[in-house]
Amino acid sequence: MNVVITGASRGIGRAIAEAFAVEGANLILCSKDEKKLLQTVREMKSSFPDIDIVAKAFDLSIKKEAISFGNWCIEQATPDVLINNAGNFLPGSIYNEDDGVLEAMVETNLYSAYHVTRSVVTKMIESKRGHIFNICSIAALQAYNNGGSYSISKYALMGFSKNLREELKPFNIKVTSVYPGAVLTDSWGDYNNSNKRIMEANDVAKMIVVAAKLSPAAVAEDIVLRPQLGDL
Repeated sequence: MNVVITGASRGIGRAIAEAFAVEGANLILCSKDEKKLLQTVREMKSSFPDIDIVAKAFDLSIKKEAISFGNWCIEQATPDVLINNAGNFLPGSIYNEDDGVLEAMVETNLYSAYHVTRSVVTKMIESKRGHIFNICSIAALQAYNNGGSYSISKYALMGFSKNLREELKPFNIKVTSVYPGAVLTDSWGDYNNSNKRIMEANDVAKMIVVAAKLSPAAVAEDIVLRPQLGDL
């Protein structure tokens, strides 16, 4: 199995990479931060010496780089699984956030998935198999305070994912939208999660691996994950 993961150097992306590595999958990874990406690859190769791991740094918020990454992916192998995880969060409200925040959020959270998917999906269609996961966030399901343009971009990603699901049915390619609530990642800084108030990145990773292993007759269209005690 060949698995492509964007935003793979840390957080949810890295957890997904490690979960698929446990399954023996070969990994094609991307992140904007080359230093962190290469460190991730070194550590993973040490832990999983029997799988193939290739990685290259791209800024997927830039159309040209997103397309270049997709083209580079299919030079490595035809993807069986594509996970559009690259994203960023800039807090604020629509009425007072800085000029340019909407553009930045849409470029990173929506356009990256759009252009990477378009660059690799032709090969997946040719093989008539595959599974695409789009990490949409709870912010795509419900507006919340200080969500602003981030929430708008995730609503748009949900729409992209749902349209893609319909379009790819005839080609036996599954599409799953993933909606995580609060997950302990670097964006939470030194948050004390000793009481397990918010989820761990591996919780999301495990659900994606399970969904990827369903029979050809079944697809998990939506995966919603929230902390046991609810959203913060």
